[in-house]
Amino acid sequence: MATRPSTAGTRASQELLDVTFIDHMRPAATAGTYTIEVEHVLKEGTTPVDGSAPLPCAHEEFEIRAPQFMLDGATVQAVYPARGASGDFRHVLPHITLTRAYLPWEREPKWSLAQRRAPWLTLMLFRAGELPDDPEALALTTERTVRELRADDEETVLGPELTGLDDPALAGNCRTIDVPAAVFEAVLPREQELYYLAHVRDVDEPKLLADGEVLTKGTFSVVTANRFPRGEGDHVAHLVSLEGFDKHLGGTLPGGIRHVRLVTLWSWSFRNDPAAAFDGAGILANLVAPGDTDAENLALRMPRPANAPGTPSAEEAYALERLRLGYVPVPHRPLTGEHTYAWYRGPFTPLTAQDVPDLDTSNAHTTADFALVYDQTYGVFDVSYAAAWTLGRTVALADPSYGKEMTRARRELANTAVRMMAVANDPVRSAAGVSSADGTRFGLGALARLAAHRGGRTLADALGAPQLPQEAVPEPTPFARLSRADARASLDEDGRAATLLSVARHRAGALADRLDELRALRSVPFSYLVPDFRMLPEESLRLFRVDPVWIDTLLAGARDVAVHTSLDQRCDRSLRAATLSGDRSGYPAAGLLMRSGLVPAWPDMAVVARKGTRQLTEIRRELVASDMLLCLFDDVPDRVLIREPSEGIHFGVDTDAAGREVIGLRQLQTGQDPPLGATLPGEYFPAGSDSVFSLYLRPPQEGGVADVLRLEGDDGLVKRLAQAHSLSDLHPAQLAVQLVNAPLEQRLMPGQDS
Repeated sequence: MATRPSTAGTRASQELLDVTFIDHMRPAATAGTYTIEVEHVLKEGTTPVDGSAPLPCAHEEFEIRAPQFMLDGATVQAVYPARGASGDFRHVLPHITLTRAYLPWEREPKWSLAQRRAPWLTLMLFRAGELPDDPEALALTTERTVRELRADDEETVLGPELTGLDDPALAGNCRTIDVPAAVFEAVLPREQELYYLAHVRDVDEPKLLADGEVLTKGTFSVVTANRFPRGEGDHVAHLVSLEGFDKHLGGTLPGGIRHVRLVTLWSWSFRNDPAAAFDGAGILANLVAPGDTDAENLALRMPRPANAPGTPSAEEAYALERLRLGYVPVPHRPLTGEHTYAWYRGPFTPLTAQDVPDLDTSNAHTTADFALVYDQTYGVFDVSYAAAWTLGRTVALADPSYGKEMTRARRELANTAVRMMAVANDPVRSAAGVSSADGTRFGLGALARLAAHRGGRTLADALGAPQLPQEAVPEPTPFARLSRADARASLDEDGRAATLLSVARHRAGALADRLDELRALRSVPFSYLVPDFRMLPEESLRLFRVDPVWIDTLLAGARDVAVHTSLDQRCDRSLRAATLSGDRSGYPAAGLLMRSGLVPAWPDMAVVARKGTRQLTEIRRELVASDMLLCLFDDVPDRVLIREPSEGIHFGVDTDAAGREVIGLRQLQTGQDPPLGATLPGEYFPAGSDSVFSLYLRPPQEGGVADVLRLEGDDGLVKRLAQAHSLSDLHPAQLAVQLVNAPLEQRLMPGQDS
């Protein structure tokens, strides 16, 4: 049966994984030979009745088999670090994942207690030069028979005490390693520690992740090593059986033993290379460091010139203020022909952009002059919105299908408007309807009414009847032609406005899709967003707000394509309503730009923005360059979290800002905030200046470095870690949850400058 303690489940905090950790899977019966005996007993009431002859008994033997000396390759689902991997694994505990969820508990070791079910195998890690069978740590083994494994005839070699094996079993081959006695005593998990080094993982929602083990849906057993590969160079991990070594799990060996012979069920090698370490924590800290002294240092603007005067003149103060507001000077040549400069600011602003009262984007325009802003005091133009309108028009015209569809829509709108204005003063013809997007044409409405109520027979009778004399024919009623202004005004009547809107909607589908892309500032060259790279230097992080008026003007430029006449301008309001161009829903409100080596190293980094308790919607996320990340949000956040991408699950310790080896504590209680399995922000173990490596490693071997975890004892890692959670002990699943490597996080609290 499976034992699932209530505190053993966890859900990954990045919503990438749905994983439950389980202490162990206890089979109903372990491997071995069993006898079923059936006997008959006659009773009268509760008293046995003696017969003249005993009743026959039935005996039946059966055997439950489980891997013992060999392991099928299909049983191994994954290993970490990966076979042949090279990287900085100093803080990682290697592990192996097995497809047989019951495998570590299928055999009954003699040292297992009823409530602390220990596995019969363990994962041991060795450095190059420690194994005589494999001096270069290439995962080499020696093939021997099971009889040779026992080493009965070798006085200096200790093999497992295996009994009950028949001759065929003893003659079978297996893969073995001879471990020097000193190494065996130093690395072997103690009897009480084995219980914590195996658990079960139940994966519900797998996902292909950036690193670590690629998780697969299902239930798996996991065996973890107790040793860190702290030394530089090659290492080899061996999954070994401990059957027959129950007398030696205290770490002491008989005198005269020089080697311990183990059967290895699986092995792989990897290389620890500290030089390959990527200091993500340091880079992330440096990115946000300028904001520690002044949050304004993280705003997207030109840096204040180093030679800026302390007491500037009025003109200098004006220029410095423009830079503070996010503007940059750009070359400008007005219609008068002289060469001068103007101010430009893209949609990303360090402060909330103010509305421009005289800027009219609700009507169609044929040039960008309406969007020029002139500073009369200093005689300088602000070309920000004019550039946005021109860019929108350029992007639209660069798409032939958009230009063709926009031209067709405007012509159809203009033609419909002309026909409606032509009959605006004729109530009969006007009521008959005009052409519309659904195919209705002049007079078809009247013909439909004429054909109703037996209209066909009436029409036939009328055509066959004698004609009236000329004097009896009523004179046509003359209608005065409407003035141009009155004809245009007639288009505001509800029915005519609805017809124009219907025509516009018929053509609006493809147009609206293209405009929606511009809402998120797609297709906008990066130089329009960040006009000067000094605003975003190397290894920098910048926060900004988004100017909705700039986007209004950008969309106006795209929407104003094919406006040639005043009638086009009049009909534009229908097209604007059909494409929702006047609606600012979907506009980004704020965002983040990062230019750093962290971007290619962490292409899937998590950037989470929140306002109050709501997580903001990420409208756009894009790598605008190999080392530049752009994120746009639907509202202005009050805090931003940048997190290392969640990797495939692996185990070990983390490092804090001071470089200490610590364990980022995770929630072990249900119904709490944060939820079960999530990291407890800012809570690390151990507290103070000590580290896991300084407190909870066994003494090193002679001439070596301490690298083996010390789990047992009142001052061992398990007991102390449990006390950090106000518990008396930890289950294997709880320890596994705690040792899951936590991703690095950096929290930002942007100012609420209005």
